[in-house]
Formats: sequence, C-alpha cells, structure tokens
Amino acid sequence: MKTYLTVAAGAPMLLVAAVAGANYVLDPYLIHQWDTPKVLRLRQPVEKLNAWGKTYAVAVYQPHTIYLGNSRTELGLAVAKDGNTRVFNAALSGSTLGDAIRMLGHARQSGPVRRVIWGIDAPSFTLTAGNSELEPALLAKDDAYFARRVLLDLQRAVSMDMSRETLALLRGQTEPICHASLARFGQRDNACMRHRIAGWGGTGAVIGARTREFLRGEGPRESALPALEQALRSACHIQWRLYVNPTHAMTIDAMYWAGRGGQYEAWLQAITGVGERMRRAGCDVRIYDFSGFNSVTSEAVPRAGDRSDMRNYWETSHYRDHVGAAILARLTGGAAAPDGFGTELTPVSIGRHIEGQRTARAAYLVDRPYEAAWAQRIAAAPFSQGSD
Repeated sequence: MKTYLTVAAGAPMLLVAAVAGANYVLDPYLIHQWDTPKVLRLRQPVEKLNAWGKTYAVAVYQPHTIYLGNSRTELGLAVAKDGNTRVFNAALSGSTLGDAIRMLGHARQSGPVRRVIWGIDAPSFTLTAGNSELEPALLAKDDAYFARRVLLDLQRAVSMDMSRETLALLRGQTEPICHASLARFGQRDNACMRHRIAGWGGTGAVIGARTREFLRGEGPRESALPALEQALRSACHIQWRLYVNPTHAMTIDAMYWAGRGGQYEAWLQAITGVGERMRRAGCDVRIYDFSGFNSVTSEAVPRAGDRSDMRNYWETSHYRDHVGAAILARLTGGAAAPDGFGTELTPVSIGRHIEGQRTARAAYLVDRPYEAAWAQRIAAAPFSQGSD
C-alpha cells in the first residue's frame, strides 16, 4: 500500500516536472534567450511574454545605449549593427512612462547604460502600468537576478499555454511568419506587422481603431512629470535624448476636436521645462518634438475599402522605420525640418513651435478634409466600437 501511495503521489509530480523541463528547454516564448539559434527561428507574428524576453536579454547583453518607449519606438527605431557599441531597443508594447522608468531601472542595474533614447507621447504619459507582462519580479534589483530568474522561468514553464505552444513547436504547427524582436536587437520585425495588417483587412481598416485607441489614453498626467525629472536627475551622467513620437496628424487633430488641444500644448511646455531644469543642473538632456502637423505626419490615409499601404505609417499610431531613421538622424545632430518635424523644445523655441503647429493644423483641416472629418467623428464618440 505504501508503495502504491508513493507512486500515486509521485507520478503527477514527475509529469509536471517533465512538462516544465520540456517547456523550459524548448522555450517557445523565448523568455530566457539571447544570441542563440532559437532567437533566429521564424515564429508567429504576435509575441507573447515579450517583456520576459527583453528583460532577460537586457540583463545578459548589458547594452550601453537603450531605446525606451512603447510599440511606436519598438517598431520604428532600428538598431544599427556597427559593432562599436551595444545598443538594444528595450521599448515594450503598451508601455506607459511608468513602465519605461521601470525598464530603465532594470537596465541600469544590469549594466553601464551610457545613452538613452526615449520615445514619449501625451496619452501614455502616466505612471499607471500599461504593459501587463512587465512584472516586478522580472526586474533586476541586485546581483542575484539570474538565480531568481531561473526559478521564475521554471515557474512560468508550468502552464497550459506554454505547453500548448511547445506541442505546436514539436509538431511543426507554428506559423513561420517573422522573426522575434530579439533577433533584431529588440526592434519588432516589419514582416510581423505586415502580416497582421493584412489579416485585419489592410491599413484603411484599422485607421479608426488606432486613432481611437490613441485618444483613449489616460495621459498626460501631471503626476508623471516629477517621476520623469527624478529619473533624469538620478542618472545625470547619462546622455538623454527624448522625443515626442510622430503619430499621424489624425491622432493630434482628434485631441483638439475632443477639447484636449490645450492639454497637449501644456504638456509640451511642461516637458520643455523639465529639459531646461535638467540642463541647468548640468545634465545632457535634450527633447525633440516630431508630432503634430508636418510633411511626415500629414500623409493622406486610405479611404474605406482601400487596402493600399501608407508610405510613412503602418496606420495612424505606428510609423515606419525610415521615419525612425530620420528621428535617429535628428537626435544625433541632424537638422530639424523647416515645417517643425524634429524641433528641439527649449524655452526659446516652445512658444513659436506651438504657434506654428496651430497654423499648420489650420492648413491641415483645409488640405485633409477627409481625415479631419474622421478625427472629428472619433473625438465625438471615442469609446464607440462601431465603424466610422
């Protein structure tokens, strides 16, 4: 009887251990990989547990330069492979300012960060958690990080979703669509986005949803300003380059139609003040604005039923990487465009810049009546799920 009970009790434990071991070794979600063959395999277009994989990669790679922000930065900013310095795109989908600050703390605990390129925008300028996968346990706090991480990853490996993914991988049933972001030093693969856009019915089919999603963001929150300032002040030795994401003009126009244009302008002025205070304290902090109404952001959008692509955007929320290349060029010393794309925000420039954007919006409403009318409808019913 004792032997029977031992076997009866031990068999399930052995099964769980075997499942966890298989999931851990095959690692279908790439939660503990860096510079391994697994990272290079083609996979499904939606990355699950991306925050797990990126926090592990940052801890191992210890980049000198990191990109912070949400999916706009993650998709739009490529990492140059020049071999002179370690660069990693640590931006995460859905991230808020608070999430970026937490990722920054993890990167600084893991290695010697020397330069930060940080994409921000008004709706995500809040301390509320936006990326639900960025759990506190994933973030480094001391030298015992990797020991804790092994236990955490093993614990995560005991799950039905990971087991299903492992079985699909063993059976060859996974979708070989695109590469994981880890294969591109943290930047999301364009092929993933292309596949998803096609599945949604083309760019025109998601314009309304993405603009509405942007407008629903709870930021900018005044409480986030001191947190940003403290993050910069606590690491004054780092070179900081912050930039306002160039979301399509429809997104900012929708903010104006919703009566939040003044809030948006006040936020630009507030972050300008943060940058000025940091520079007075001796910190290398510069902030640039690529948003608003300019030749890049004011591109025409596809009409209803039109499956054609946009040149500068995947849809109104995410810009393409040639726009990201223009951003990086500006952040590294290139000139601003005459129409305000890439204006450095300083006490001298901010008033003129905001006035210029108001003038540019007035011209945009005349030149892009279809987009303006669409943004106005979205602003009137931002929580509607129906068609526009």
